[in-house]
Amino acid sequence: MTPPSESFSYDEDYHHEHRNRNSSLRGLGNDAMSRALNQIFRSPFTRKIEEGRLPRRFTQPTFTIYNGRTDLMEHVRHFNQRIAIHAKNEALMCKVFLSSLEPGAMRWFDGLRASSINSFKELTQAFGSCFIMCNRVPRPLASLLSLSMRERETLKTYLDRYWEMFNEIDGDFDDVAISTFKLGLHAEHGLRKSLTRKLVISICQLIDRIDKYKRVKEDQQQGKGKSKAIPQEMRDFRSDHYNNTQTSEGFY
Repeated sequence: MTPPSESFSYDEDYHHEHRNRNSSLRGLGNDAMSRALNQIFRSPFTRKIEEGRLPRRFTQPTFTIYNGRTDLMEHVRHFNQRIAIHAKNEALMCKVFLSSLEPGAMRWFDGLRASSINSFKELTQAFGSCFIMCNRVPRPLASLLSLSMRERETLKTYLDRYWEMFNEIDGDFDDVAISTFKLGLHAEHGLRKSLTRKLVISICQLIDRIDKYKRVKEDQQQGKGKSKAIPQEMRDFRSDHYNNTQTSEGFY
């Protein structure tokens, strides 16, 4: 049997050693936590931006949230439009812009150098360069050449697929893109016939021709709808009136 004094000494030594080990572990944990917190609070904004204050009674507009996969330039344009009234307030623009990003899209910001952002322009440039480099993978020209209108596919759906693919291809291939777009349409499609009769030589002209074609088709659809709403008697009256007018003109 261990004497009481020795038993006490053992227990005391054990607890003393255990406390020291726990203190060491807590110290390591605190160091790791400190490093993580320092990283979080190490702002890429300069002091001018950090110390800038939001206007009194400022109400933040509602933004489309950027998730890192959609069109980044469209997101910046949308943000600028929604907050245009505060465009001269650099601190506000910078701080509020971050609230328009999903948490996953915020990681690029945490990786920026401390005090490296002194304006909204610098922030959007860093934002753009990161997501263009990280997310945009150029497609080969062959991807566009193989694109064609599917059976029973609407013009709108084909256009959406075509422009999405066109925007993902690097290089100046406008002439090839115009030809490919036309040949991708169904052989009897009205737009293809229009592009064959009168050639376009630039993407801008192609877009303009497409818009004109769509407006004509919309007008025709609206005209059909109106004609259905006209009573049969009124159409018969107009037909008789037209024939009589033609006869009178022929007589004279």
